[in-house]
Amino acid sequence: MGLSVCPISIREANRFVLHHHRHHRPPQGALFAVGVEKGGELVGVALVGRPVGRGLQDGRTVEITRVATDGTQNACSFLYGRCRRVARAMGYERVVTYTRQDETGASPRAAGFEQVALLDARSWEDEYRIDGGRHDQSTPAPRVRWEIAV
Repeated sequence: MGLSVCPISIREANRFVLHHHRHHRPPQGALFAVGVEKGGELVGVALVGRPVGRGLQDGRTVEITRVATDGTQNACSFLYGRCRRVARAMGYERVVTYTRQDETGASPRAAGFEQVALLDARSWEDEYRIDGGRHDQSTPAPRVRWEIAV
């Protein structure tokens, strides 16, 4: 049995992230969510929203803010690819996402994303600040920005 895309609400995707993401809580908001299933069972989700970094908010760029799976092989790269397709269909021109520097980046790379920047831990923390507090309770970590034109 292969992987297939399935419709999912942002609320349902956030619940999945809450139970399956390794180091982040669900994001504050999203433009759309994509699900992946195998054998009729939900095995992963991705949430896509406006870029968190103000410098990327050009109206033509979206950010994959969360990808979470139950560990099913190839589910992450499948979701990155589907998010790109949906973004293209909606008229966006670029998709960005981030991984921690201690992660391999195999999934975004397999979906055609290119590594474009190495960012320190502080820049991660600064982008998620609102009123001096952090949305996310994870420890700030150095990260990699990935991009792909749609």
